[in-house]
Amino acid sequence: MELPLDALEARAAATGLQGIPSKVRAGERLAPADALALYRSDDLPLIGLLADEVRTRLHGDAAFYNVNIHVNYTNWCNKFCSFCAFQRRPKDEGAYCLSPDQVHEELSRANPEATEVHMVAGVWPALPYEYYLDLLRAAKAARPDIHVKAFTMVEIDQIVKTAGKPLPEVLAELQEAGLDSLPGGGAEVFSERVRRDLYPKKMGAERWIELARGIHAFGFRTNCTMLYGMTETLEERVDHLVRLRKLQDETGGFQAYVPLAFHPANTGLAHLPMPGPHERLRSIAIGRLFLDNIPHVKAYWVMLGLPVAQMALAMGADDLDGTVSQERIYHDAGAGTPEALDRPALHRLIREAGRVPVERDTLYRVRRRFDQPEEAPRPAPERPLSV
Repeated sequence: MELPLDALEARAAATGLQGIPSKVRAGERLAPADALALYRSDDLPLIGLLADEVRTRLHGDAAFYNVNIHVNYTNWCNKFCSFCAFQRRPKDEGAYCLSPDQVHEELSRANPEATEVHMVAGVWPALPYEYYLDLLRAAKAARPDIHVKAFTMVEIDQIVKTAGKPLPEVLAELQEAGLDSLPGGGAEVFSERVRRDLYPKKMGAERWIELARGIHAFGFRTNCTMLYGMTETLEERVDHLVRLRKLQDETGGFQAYVPLAFHPANTGLAHLPMPGPHERLRSIAIGRLFLDNIPHVKAYWVMLGLPVAQMALAMGADDLDGTVSQERIYHDAGAGTPEALDRPALHRLIREAGRVPVERDTLYRVRRRFDQPEEAPRPAPERPLSV
């Protein structure tokens, strides 16, 4: 049951959020100043309650997930981002680059129920263009019916440079080889100041937006992200959200927003604290309230942690991502979450949060809705003793 608006406004007036509950109830778009007020406020219960109202309005009691596999095909990278624990040069200890045959083998023995493979990795300019096409072909050869979601904007930028062809031509060739959609990562935070300080070899915000615009125009769907908890200011976080919302107004190509909490362990920024549970939940809720034109907000449990991801389902998130087997990037950065979850574990998390598990495909088409709790396996009846 929704609380009376006057009670919400009275609470908001005392915590610097006056007027925001009225906008949310009316379905009115929040201004950047509203987003900044939400980031500055300590009233997480009110922020979460408002975000949950929006989530309920959009998705009812559904909590989405899919059965997916992660393949991080190489950790070779020449970007040397300060926040990354995954990157290696080819001769470094622990460096690897999977061949297309190895990707085929991994997928051939991976979860047979998976409907999606998520393939992202480092960036190494010496890898030939044909390598990326062969990766896609190998994935489809191993699992012809699987949806291949691959390549962040940073990877696409390098693939286009390596190919020496226009973006639409490259996208058409990647699609013919097996690409079905893109994850949309690599944005980090759209601050030129932070980029210069922490990842100067990576492309800037304008190039990321240009690529996303072209990818959406081609017909591919993507997600969008923000990596927060480094050295960005709250104003820079808001600017990032403003740019995402503006691009979505233009293209409509974003399916989900995924706020990513920075994991400092094993990185060049290990002295920074990881965003705490309060900050992780607030980032979920603000994403839901401000990004009114993006259908889904994902609580990526690998980075949030299972308890926080579960709480996020009551604070604006409607998606837990998926089973996520074989993820390496965030576990190299110290993620203490499991490396995979099975369907029963996801269902349990969702039901404990008061939601209904809904299995989706990558494009958010519903595969199965599990309204009734699954029965636990019954023990075999005891056999009578022989006499």
